[in-house]
Parts: sequence; structure tokens; C-alpha cells
Amino acid sequence: MAITRISRAFKDISLSFEPHPVTKDLSILRNESAIRRSVRNLVETIPTERFFNSLIGTNVRSSLFELIDFGTASVIEDQIKTSIGNFEPRVTNLKVDVDPQPDLNAFNITVYFDIIGQDFPTQEFTFLLEAVK
Repeated sequence: MAITRISRAFKDISLSFEPHPVTKDLSILRNESAIRRSVRNLVETIPTERFFNSLIGTNVRSSLFELIDFGTASVIEDQIKTSIGNFEPRVTNLKVDVDPQPDLNAFNITVYFDIIGQDFPTQEFTFLLEAVK
């Protein structure tokens, strides 16, 4: 029988490092915002970028040097699913859509997921993966 995980309240600091206008403390991300930021950081982190755990991250940026087609889109989708599946245990029902944009030399990526143990709506974020000009 599988163990059901129940999430509790989560907090994280905002990576913008802008102080709160009244308290002058760092801004806090809570619950679904903190988990959404964590998933986004996993996707955008390059392996070996984190000193003490060099396995965290995806190689999606290196895929920009391949053909902008559905084959490369499938590789990017697998990398994102593997990274989130391995390093973010608070999410379930992960779905990744990768849409090649050959005219822009980019991929439009949308990540959908649910938070385990909470009644939040399905979370999503979209970003454009493109080569720096």
C-alpha cells in the first residue's frame, strides 16, 4: 500500500531580493508560490551549477543547438519530467508541453502539475527557451 504524502505550509524567500516596502524584510513566497518557484528553478538550473548537488537541473539549454523540431522537443520534455520527478516530491500529475518555434529558433514550454495533499488548482508556468542573441 502506497504512503500518501500530505503537504503542509511551505515558505521560501523571493529570489528578487527586493525588500518588503513596510517591514524592509525579504519578500516571502508561501505554499503554492514557493513550490511553483522550486519547480521553475529545477527546470532553469543547469547541472553542475549547484555546488553541493551537481545532479540537480536539466540540460534543456544545450538543446538549443540541435534542430528545432519535435524530436528535440521530446528530449526536452523527458529531461524536465525526469528532473522534477527526481527532485520535487511535493508535486504530482506532471505534464509538460514543448512546442517548437523554428521561426524564432526557440521552444515554448508549459509545465503543469498538482501539489500533493493540497486543494490548490493545477499549477502551470510557461516560458520561452531561446538562444541568447
